[in-house]
Amino acid sequence: MANTVISTEQLHIHISEHLTTAVMLLDAQLTVRYFNTACCAVLGLGEKRLSEQYFPDLFLHCDITAQHFTSALSSKQGFGVSDVQAVLADGRHLLLDISVTLCETPVEHLLLELRQVDQQRKISLESLQQHQHLAARELIRGLAHEIKNPLGGLRGAAQLLEESLPEELTEYTQLIIAQADRLRNLVDRLLGPYRPAQRTRSNLHQMIEQVRQLAIMDNPGQVQFNRDYDPSIPDFAFDPELLEQALLNIVRNAQQALDQTDNPVISLQSRVLHQHTLHGKRYKLVALIRVIDNGPGIPAEIKDTLFYPMVSGKAGGTGLGLSIAQTLIHQHGGWIDCDSWPGHTEFTLYLPIADTED
Repeated sequence: MANTVISTEQLHIHISEHLTTAVMLLDAQLTVRYFNTACCAVLGLGEKRLSEQYFPDLFLHCDITAQHFTSALSSKQGFGVSDVQAVLADGRHLLLDISVTLCETPVEHLLLELRQVDQQRKISLESLQQHQHLAARELIRGLAHEIKNPLGGLRGAAQLLEESLPEELTEYTQLIIAQADRLRNLVDRLLGPYRPAQRTRSNLHQMIEQVRQLAIMDNPGQVQFNRDYDPSIPDFAFDPELLEQALLNIVRNAQQALDQTDNPVISLQSRVLHQHTLHGKRYKLVALIRVIDNGPGIPAEIKDTLFYPMVSGKAGGTGLGLSIAQTLIHQHGGWIDCDSWPGHTEFTLYLPIADTED
């Protein structure tokens, strides 16, 4: 058999085309000069859409900006970043690990390696958040009960004292009683819903519409609501009252976040997922609700603790709404996820359709 001789360049291209890691080469102007097949698959773009494109223009949003690349070129040092949030032109968002290496071929180029880590991170994050959420809820419940016991005694003592005081002094005992009641109400909110979910076969879109109407009544005419529902979602068993409370907490948060936004919009979407895993269980069908707003986004410093009790990005906020919403969705075997960047915040509620579970 005759030997086939190929050049080193052809060999490198042949190898790169068989890599599962997306590889891309940018010139000093950040124009795409080379990419392998895996790059098209990760970004969901064809060869014509990628070839000779200015790299930042491939995204609506990307945590890594042009400045990062130009700094790497000027300092002649590569870098690597994990969990880079990127949003493509079609609205699809990716979580990427990106490695950038400086190479000369013979002029300076940047070699990018992109690894999509969405699914792995989501599964790990879901499991971590579930354990953290349950631990935080147990801690809060323990503290709340410890507060309620002496609070009840304090209130009762004030009532007894009031009976023996002249009328001109009862305003002080009334103040004690009023403040004790206020603290008790706060503790009750910390404890959250105490009754188990009472599931009945219901229509998901009727519940979403009820939430939309309540939100409009709260702030008439201030926010535009867009609806995009999937009619293929079947009726299934859930607690309409608890689910309505969870969704309303999220929608009201979105309304408050849009106070300073021009042309504020909240989009309500529903979709159905097939063969989706939640909390380690695989379901044939999972209902999905998205609440999307065009506000300023969630501050980076609270993203990881967003669903913890008493965590809030609003001045004077109690930080209970999202924590309670997560608890209510957990009661249904589901989970709430959040993606956010400036101009876009998206909460996604996952609800297993229990009667189709594997």
